[in-house]
Amino acid sequence: MKPKPFLRFSSKAIALFEKVVAHYHLLDTVEQPLNNPYKPNSIEALLYEKNWIDTIQWHYEDLIRDPNIEPLDALQLKRKIDTSNQARTDIVEALDDYFLAQFSSIPKQKMATHNTESPAWAIDRLSILVLKIYHMQQEMIRPIASKAHKEACAAKNEILLAQQKDLGQAIDQLLDDLATGKKYMKVYKQMKMYNDETLNPVLYQQQKRDPS
Repeated sequence: MKPKPFLRFSSKAIALFEKVVAHYHLLDTVEQPLNNPYKPNSIEALLYEKNWIDTIQWHYEDLIRDPNIEPLDALQLKRKIDTSNQARTDIVEALDDYFLAQFSSIPKQKMATHNTESPAWAIDRLSILVLKIYHMQQEMIRPIASKAHKEACAAKNEILLAQQKDLGQAIDQLLDDLATGKKYMKVYKQMKMYNDETLNPVLYQQQKRDPS
């Protein structure tokens, strides 16, 4: 029997992600702090933080594409995007650690296999899809947009909703297979090198020049 927390997991995750996006747009500013209402280290808290990071970064990406942005502002924003990308990777890996703990005691079936994509990286895509759907639906009702624009966005929205349904079902099936031993988790850390002062030559050479 699969663990109860994963019954219809994708539907619960989508609902929580939609809550986060709505929360962000109350103020609609990238400067607002994370105010996670869930118990620390719970699956809900991890999902909330995951989508919050994605939502902030979504708007960073909008801002940096301003053709009139000042170069210094663009550089500062790029640094924020870099930091956000690392935070995104860290929270995905924290989610996978959660799932590893949940499924570690499940006996593997004889023909058990592992996915090329871990549960958390699939959930990462689900989080982004919620953001795409929200913003596509905003374009469908934008007052000054043309009828043709709204119709085109409505058509794209239908595709995104179908993609969300398919991805949600795939995530639920993966979690079900993990809970019954049909699949097992095998997770590789991202090992990003460009943020690591010991692996990025630009950073460690700078450190060598300025040991203080």
